[in-house]
Amino acid sequence: MEFSTLALHSDLKRGLAEAGFISAMPVQEQVISNAFSGRDLYVQSQTGTGKTLAYLIVIMQRLVSEPALSGRKALIMVPTRELAVQVEDEARLLGKYLPFKTGAFYGGVGYGAQQQTLRDDAQILVGTPGRVLDLNASGYMNLMNIAFLVLDEADRMFDMGFYPDLRKLVKVVPPADRRQTMLFSATLNTYVRTLAYEYTKEPVEIEIEPEHITVNEVEQLLYHVPSADKMRLLLGILRRENPESAIIFCNTKRYTEIVARRLHENGIRCEFISGDLPQQKRLAIIDSLKAGRLHYLVATDVAARGLDIEGLALVVNYDLPVETENYVHRIGRTARAGKTGRAVSFASEQDVYELTDIEKYLGNKIPSQIASEDLYSNDSGRQRPSRQRERPQRRDDSGRRQKPAQNRGRQGQTPALVNESPDDAVMLGMSLDQRMAYYKNKYSGKQTPVEKTTETNSAKNGIRSRRHRRRKPDASRAESTQTESNSAMSGSRREKRPQYAVNGNAKPAEQYVKMPKPHPPAQEPSPETPGKGLFSRLFGLFKKNK
Repeated sequence: MEFSTLALHSDLKRGLAEAGFISAMPVQEQVISNAFSGRDLYVQSQTGTGKTLAYLIVIMQRLVSEPALSGRKALIMVPTRELAVQVEDEARLLGKYLPFKTGAFYGGVGYGAQQQTLRDDAQILVGTPGRVLDLNASGYMNLMNIAFLVLDEADRMFDMGFYPDLRKLVKVVPPADRRQTMLFSATLNTYVRTLAYEYTKEPVEIEIEPEHITVNEVEQLLYHVPSADKMRLLLGILRRENPESAIIFCNTKRYTEIVARRLHENGIRCEFISGDLPQQKRLAIIDSLKAGRLHYLVATDVAARGLDIEGLALVVNYDLPVETENYVHRIGRTARAGKTGRAVSFASEQDVYELTDIEKYLGNKIPSQIASEDLYSNDSGRQRPSRQRERPQRRDDSGRRQKPAQNRGRQGQTPALVNESPDDAVMLGMSLDQRMAYYKNKYSGKQTPVEKTTETNSAKNGIRSRRHRRRKPDASRAESTQTESNSAMSGSRREKRPQYAVNGNAKPAEQYVKMPKPHPPAQEPSPETPGKGLFSRLFGLFKKNK
């Protein structure tokens, strides 16, 4: 079926012709034939089948040709900001010669421009659930004059947690008998069916088989490759085929940045997008890719749906998706509107577990092969030495890791380790059993009193380790500890104990009995103070006479 044969408004036909739309795709043909009568639709259709154009034609044709809908509006709900911008651009292109104003409403940007669009009385509103509810609650967006409610990528909105928001939204729009509802979903799950039958009126079910897209229109190939060699294989494919444009899909935000950086280091210009990237930056990157200024994009599944890039040559699944449906959405980026494309997937030892479910969902096997050595390319970013080297942990005699002492010197000096000994270099090369045997042999004998005194003094003069602080003092140190405590209370300075020579042999002071200090002689009362000590002197005289 060709659009020129349909009874459409002349300005709408003109917009279709200038946009290059000649023949209707299967989903477009079925939607147009059932929706012009005003019936609700429930459409199961994969991405890339042309469903956006299908519901836009229905909305514009009815708004411009039915007087009863004059001044009414259409609300199109989508899951992501990128898809909202894309639908807005397509609506403006299609309605170029129609008296309709279109606006997109999504988060991540300011409210000012969107509020001004509403004040300009836009009739086709495209938005994400959160921002639409915010504008409605603030009084800027009136949803009671909605004539068309479209839920695009409904299953994706449920996956992203928008189900409660959609239920709130349906309550602030006109009831089902006063609006036309069209629901589009790639899969049939419980939430989608519940929403369809609860908030639509006798919907017409339309189903487009996914195999038509994934198998017949996309050339698929899967390489079995070790995870450590994925980057080398990616570089080899890009350098050998040199595609005009390509999207490389990763499962995590972190790996999108890693893969993009590694490609940059190897001389391949690319950008990455993920959910954490600011909205303005994401839109600028997508515009550059669509305009041909950017050739390679690394993305998470945020770009798996909704991105319509003209003539995308290659899709690379650097990681196989965890959700089987996302495989279809990813490779569908390269086979848009009936065109063919190519998809290459990497299956490493970590990804191979997802392969069975994907092939079961597709209904057939993905052609696969083991990458030969000539497919790999050198990865210059892989040869860069690490910036930081892990320093070996030193351990004390008890096997505990030592902590570095506080650095009290100049800034930039490396702090010394407590209990550092000349044997450390040798000990680092030993196993645990060898070190234990070494320590047992070294410390099997008892320490002499001189060794104990030396160890005690070194611990006092240096920085005490945990082992010294926590050790319970033995009987030989009790007297020394008490003496030091008394000296500290009296304000005297701590001194080292002297060693005395007996018969030419040096012995520590602990082995000798301390002599008690002599008491000072009694002082006679001074004659200058006769009033003091009178009772004592009388008592002394009485005792003497007795």
